[in-house]
Amino acid sequence: MNWTDERVELLRKLWSEGLSASQIAAQLGGVSRNAVIGKVHRLKLSGRGRATAAPARQKKTAQGASMQKSVARAASTARHATVSIGATALQVQFDAEPVARHYIRPVENVVVPISRNLQLVELTERTCKWPNGDPLSEDFSFCGNDAAETGPYCKYHARVAFQPAAERRRAR
Repeated sequence: MNWTDERVELLRKLWSEGLSASQIAAQLGGVSRNAVIGKVHRLKLSGRGRATAAPARQKKTAQGASMQKSVARAASTARHATVSIGATALQVQFDAEPVARHYIRPVENVVVPISRNLQLVELTERTCKWPNGDPLSEDFSFCGNDAAETGPYCKYHARVAFQPAAERRRAR
């Protein structure tokens, strides 16, 4: 199917009236919806009349305004919160640090071993490799207590590091 000047003018007219690509294809005949969309893009016919879509757009704007008010109210009650309202989405950013969630089991009657504070070169296959402190600081060391044959940590640090999945799910 060739796009004649008459068909292109009819396409422009129907597009500016706000008809959908399917409706235009039906009126032109012998052309698919996708062919209409492709021709519209090639002709760069982005601006079009929205006679039927205007009431729905106004309703969405009213809903958006009420949503912005409710977000602003929620943000004003939140501690140290700032609200960013963009063109397409609402975004709330909090300045406060989030509370870290640790899924460490509460342990009773456990003696925390005193760390031997070994350096990396002092570790062996049988010493606990639990890190103590910040690796970039000068006082960084490893636990160094006797480790079990099955893992890299002593009994205490193994209980902290390896937790059963059922208890982690329960803690959430």
